[in-house]
Amino acid sequence: MRVRVLGTAAGGGVPQWNCACPGCSGARAHPGWRRRHASLAVQAAEGRWYLVNATPDLGEQVEDCPELQPGPEPRRTPLAGVILTDAELDHTLGIARLREADGIEIVATAPVRHALLTGLHLGEVLTPYARLDWRPLDPGDRPLAEDSPLAVGAVPVSAKRPRYAAGLDAPDEDAPDDDAPDEDAWVVALRLTDRTSGRSLLYAPALAAWPDAFQRAAESADHVIVDGTFWSDDEPLTSGFGSRTATAMGHLPIDGPGGTARRLAALEARTLYTHLNNTNPLNDPAAPQHTVLWELGVEVAADGMVIDL
Repeated sequence: MRVRVLGTAAGGGVPQWNCACPGCSGARAHPGWRRRHASLAVQAAEGRWYLVNATPDLGEQVEDCPELQPGPEPRRTPLAGVILTDAELDHTLGIARLREADGIEIVATAPVRHALLTGLHLGEVLTPYARLDWRPLDPGDRPLAEDSPLAVGAVPVSAKRPRYAAGLDAPDEDAPDDDAPDEDAWVVALRLTDRTSGRSLLYAPALAAWPDAFQRAAESADHVIVDGTFWSDDEPLTSGFGSRTATAMGHLPIDGPGGTARRLAALEARTLYTHLNNTNPLNDPAAPQHTVLWELGVEVAADGMVIDL
């Protein structure tokens, strides 16, 4: 099973369109610093791929990934569907860019589906263009198809809702077309397992907490890619662009007493960071923070990198 990293940036990308912070200015001056919104492409079978999250950069990400490009028939595409870790705009806006398809398969937890259908009215907007085929995402490792070596499971990590869904009522449990609510599954990590080799990758681009279930999943994984939005807990404050700490915004910091770097260093898996905010010093390849991670044996994922399981 092959995994391609399509992007490694938090919301807004690097550079962000309305920002001239050192990270964004550096990315404009040095195109190699640029990062697209965090996403993966995962091979489910020969010629069949799924996106992990559908970002605003989806079109460009597909064009930069040879395995996702259409052909040889004029409208044949290897892109089979989308697996969502949450309902945040930066992870779901790209679904609208798939409207040229006859149908869009979306694998998501019940709260995420409810938010997209009720909060964003995704069904009302897109079904005049394309059929939406919803599939459940739950803790059980389920193959995406009988003949697929790829199994996918969810590890709940947070009850953090996107802002637009803050006031949404829970789905009606008595309504036959609704899923039962599960507040713990608003944000999940994905466990991607190759059933042939037995090797697995754990992907958590948003990590507000480190629950025991996530620790167990990380200990059993061969690759772990996690939320690296902010280097320090006070980064949103010291950068001048925020009024809350990283933790209060739903992202565990990399460094510090409650940081994730030393947790990752204790794992046997290959560990990497993704979802970097434009204020994160790791956007500068020469930043000393890279040395700190190197000494811990932790990496920063790069756009375009390939992982074979």
